Amino acid sequence: MALVEVQVPDIGDFDEVTVIELMVKVGDTVKAEQSLITVESDKASMEIPSSTAGVVKEMRVALGDKVKQGSIVLVVEAAGAAAAPAAASAAPAAAVVAPAPATAPVAAAPVAAASGPVEVHVPDIGDFKDVVVIEVMVKPGDNIKVEQSLITVESDKASMEIPSSHAGVLQEIKVKVGDKVNIGDLLAVLTGTVAAVAPVAASVAAAVAAPVAVASAPAAAPTPVAAAVAAVAAPAHAPGGTTLGLPHASPSVRKFARELGVPLAEVKGSGLKGRITEADVQAFTQAVMSGAAQTKAQAAKAPAASGGDGAALGLIPWPKVDFAKFGPIERKEMGRIKKISGANLLRNAIMIPAVTNHDDADITDLEAFRVSTNKENEKSGVKVTMLAFLIKACVAALKKYPEFNSSLDGDALVYKNYWHIGFAADTPNGLMVPVIRDCDKKGVLQISQEMGELAKKARDGKLSPAEMSGATFTISSLGGIGGKYFTPIINAPEVAILGVCKSTMEPVWDGKQFVPRLMLPLSLTWDHRVIDGAAAARFNAFLGQILSDFRRVLL
Repeated sequence: MALVEVQVPDIGDFDEVTVIELMVKVGDTVKAEQSLITVESDKASMEIPSSTAGVVKEMRVALGDKVKQGSIVLVVEAAGAAAAPAAASAAPAAAVVAPAPATAPVAAAPVAAASGPVEVHVPDIGDFKDVVVIEVMVKPGDNIKVEQSLITVESDKASMEIPSSHAGVLQEIKVKVGDKVNIGDLLAVLTGTVAAVAPVAASVAAAVAAPVAVASAPAAAPTPVAAAVAAVAAPAHAPGGTTLGLPHASPSVRKFARELGVPLAEVKGSGLKGRITEADVQAFTQAVMSGAAQTKAQAAKAPAASGGDGAALGLIPWPKVDFAKFGPIERKEMGRIKKISGANLLRNAIMIPAVTNHDDADITDLEAFRVSTNKENEKSGVKVTMLAFLIKACVAALKKYPEFNSSLDGDALVYKNYWHIGFAADTPNGLMVPVIRDCDKKGVLQISQEMGELAKKARDGKLSPAEMSGATFTISSLGGIGGKYFTPIINAPEVAILGVCKSTMEPVWDGKQFVPRLMLPLSLTWDHRVIDGAAAARFNAFLGQILSDFRRVLL
């Protein structure tokens, strides 16, 4: 076994570049040519490969360090004979920028002038074939300058911009994002008076070089284009500056994102200067798959919430107002839960022909029973709420009127022979709906206990997706706050929802006199495609009867 120091190879005329990503750690087994770190100058990003295979014993650089040719990156315990040090033979190994030859480059100078169509071809990009176009930076009609970047291409290890060898007006762009190009491919057609420069040759030869030894093939001739080296470099990330649209990530991370179908522009980077890492891509993928986040493409498939323009529904545009011109404002982004629930609520409110019935239930005797039950069970630590009784009463009503416990499936109704009740829980992050399963098999005490546990999980943000799915009917209670009646929105694919407000003591005529009774406001919203008004009135009346005399739940 031998300890080998892996050094930074020749990276061109850049004296010091910043380490912005560490791609390995101590203890990792690396292969020859495996990328170790990503470095960045003001014009380029590049991955530095390993010249030796083995186990990483020591890291010699950290994030933010400045390195140059010959700087030691890490120490590897080689499995066999050490590979040749990364010196001249690995000069352009992973360089995104091709080093200019020893002769100092001279300023770009026109060598000919012409008028009429002029073709711009892909210059020499070394021994690499089929590099992918990942960005088109110009469009027909643009005035193009000599050495202006036209497209960005990418290999497995590097990215670079391809500059124009001529100036003029862009008549036609011959490539698009996703195309694969090679040296000599027609890139664009320019018209007008065109100033030509000597072709960009060896100056871009190593621009998309993967980690292979090519130093034995020196540059063919000094390039006459002084800006060519910088022009072919991948655009570096400049926080706060103008970007060219590319996400701030290394080529390998962008390739990883493409394989997973992840839109990198929507991923928030956690690396240095906001750089997107492989871990960020994985976290974004997990969030989308779990339903915790949506891509812009997913969100576009459904009408947006309050910020939508209504175009998908054929509505007039949403008003755009500069509120600041009327007075001081403060802008706060909506939380993740509100964004997700908002889109669902809008869909349900628009697509379901909903009707709401309002009624009152006399819960005077039931409230007295609830208070006495809590006194008898003080030692158990379980506090019975009116909502627990409501859940049991709703199960009885759902059994009597099973269409309220169904769901639409095309032109058919799916009747469910289970009774899972969701209840709306107000949390610091927004409205959540935990679900209590098999309420028909549980008593009021057990329902109260589970409801308390689920409500606490909701407030703590620890509810799992399984604990919020499968409901057949939902209750939205404002009892602890106030109000009289409201119109709750049905939680699709359910077909009904019950809203309850704070109970109040009211005078009720008993046939002889007015007596004080505790009345509970009920608001039943139902899907008119499934339920008609008569059935809804019967459901509400039956529910009120059970709440006024809870012994009916046993019938």
